[in-house]
Amino acid sequence: MAGTPRKILHADCDCFYAAVEMRDNPALRDVPIAVGGGVDQRGVIATCNYPARAFGVRSAMPTARALRLCPDLVLVRGDFERYREVSRQIQAIFHELTPLVEPLSLDEAFLDVSDVEHFQGSATWMAHWLKAEALKRTGITISVGVAPSKFLAKIASDWEKPDGLTVITPDEVDAFITALPVNCLHGVGPATAAKLEAMGIATCEDLRTWPIETLLERFGKFGKRLFELARGIDEREVRTHRERKSISVETTFHHDLPDLAACQDALLPLIERLAGRIERHGQPPLDKLFIKVRFSDFTLTSLECPSATPSPALFQRLLEQAWSRAAQPVRLLGVGVRLVSADARRQLSLFESDA
Repeated sequence: MAGTPRKILHADCDCFYAAVEMRDNPALRDVPIAVGGGVDQRGVIATCNYPARAFGVRSAMPTARALRLCPDLVLVRGDFERYREVSRQIQAIFHELTPLVEPLSLDEAFLDVSDVEHFQGSATWMAHWLKAEALKRTGITISVGVAPSKFLAKIASDWEKPDGLTVITPDEVDAFITALPVNCLHGVGPATAAKLEAMGIATCEDLRTWPIETLLERFGKFGKRLFELARGIDEREVRTHRERKSISVETTFHHDLPDLAACQDALLPLIERLAGRIERHGQPPLDKLFIKVRFSDFTLTSLECPSATPSPALFQRLLEQAWSRAAQPVRLLGVGVRLVSADARRQLSLFESDA
């Protein structure tokens, strides 16, 4: 029925990789643990359990820093095939409820349950069932957010972690959004949050007082998104098939590459790995090449240029330009390609058929 609010769930496994490790080794349950690489391999933390988070350890943090914050941190090497198997079991539970499942990663997904008739159509009861079944069948707790839109469901799933369940009914949407801090909005990172704070904007209620013209002027096309989210406007559908937008490879080096020449030596093997990955994906049409460089001080820079082929010469040129921005040792190097979008491919096909 037109105008009927949607029922969207966002299910998110709690500290997923660490949860699998604690499930399989109960001795780890009450000690701070992290899944990630060791200091000797310039590793980073993939995820950590809640005892570790109490010390300030977070995902994507360098392992060396995590160990300084928590000297008793237990490091566990990741077993990603095991994690993928548990993820497949949890995703299968999602599909028992609805075919409209949009996986975002191994440990989270959106579900559209608007037309599900089980549980008398109650999305809240469905969320309770998901949590109970995931725990019973896999030993993993999940937090679930229930709301009329994707962006609110995702916020809700994080509201009472771990093992949380937060429901935002259609009648509660306006009051919830009005009080919501703007840094909770999807896409608002530190830089955007700082700009909003400088404008005196702390909550969505504050954001609503600014006209869309000013937001577009200050934030570009993201200004329109800010205008909409502050009013609860999010019409994105749950997509069961996600379009791949890029293909890339990267390496974090055991020892910093000291200069540009060393980076150039490391570039060719990366380009070869990238070519193999492109081939495995069926040689999709390419739109751009890009390169990513993380320097020894952890600053990150990237550059891209249009190209339909993964040209080593172009990658070399991008590397030279990117390295010159800081001209210091490099700890991570990555190369990749952006793909021609499905819409653009369809338009090109139509154009060629008319020729």
